[in-house]
Amino acid sequence: MINVGVVSRSFPELTNQETAQLMHSNGFTVTELCFACKDSPYWVYNGRSDLSTLTDEKAGEVIQAYTDLGIHIPVIGVFTNLIETEDTELEKNIQYFERHMQIASNHHIPYVATECGFISGKRGLFADTFEQTFQRLLYSFKTLTQIAKKYQVTVVLEPSVIDIVPSAKRAHDFINQIAQDNLKILLDPANLIANSSEKDMFDYLKDHIAYIHGKDRFVNDARGRCVGDGQINWPEFLGYYHRYAEGKPFILEYVNRNNFCEIRDRVLKYDLLSGSSIQ
Repeated sequence: MINVGVVSRSFPELTNQETAQLMHSNGFTVTELCFACKDSPYWVYNGRSDLSTLTDEKAGEVIQAYTDLGIHIPVIGVFTNLIETEDTELEKNIQYFERHMQIASNHHIPYVATECGFISGKRGLFADTFEQTFQRLLYSFKTLTQIAKKYQVTVVLEPSVIDIVPSAKRAHDFINQIAQDNLKILLDPANLIANSSEKDMFDYLKDHIAYIHGKDRFVNDARGRCVGDGQINWPEFLGYYHRYAEGKPFILEYVNRNNFCEIRDRVLKYDLLSGSSIQ
């Protein structure tokens, strides 16, 4: 049976100790760690924060809150902007990402994850800036994968229909263009369902998956939803998961303390149907 986890940033009103205890008491054993809880408010979506007080000691205490309760942390989620147009700001974002790599390396966490990033008010594909934006992204990931070698960690990209890497095929192309074995994919089916079928996602990305986000989407939505509230064929998706990505972490997103167990149980019900859903 699939091992369903939940992202730690689902509980910003709790401390890390409280979050870890909540996960543990409800049978969760894996998380994507973002420094987003009440006692570690460093996570900034598509940007960066001042990490000067996130010392090695403090980072270790946060991580230990989960690992002491048997909760595995395969990934630190960063999700900064790697297509920032200002050179100085982009380099600061890369340095911010590197600090998370260092923390991951110190604690034997193999993956550090991000989206492509976006310019506020101009998210998506624009013909007049597409080529220069894509070159910006290539530069960022070539830089990060080189830095990651020093820390012996892997950079993980989450592609999305509303970003510069909008489909499974494009993500596959991007990996080939970077051509580094320490770049993997965070497969979020909600982010790809408008451009890629459940089968396409695995056809293109099965050899490159680090872990999976569990969330849903209607194909015409800009924003995701909880698993089961959109148009993804979950029995089919999970059938391919078991065929091509067995054992990879499956971590819920877009949930909260009031529904995360209910959404986990939905996934488990879909999983029971997955065996007969694909040929």
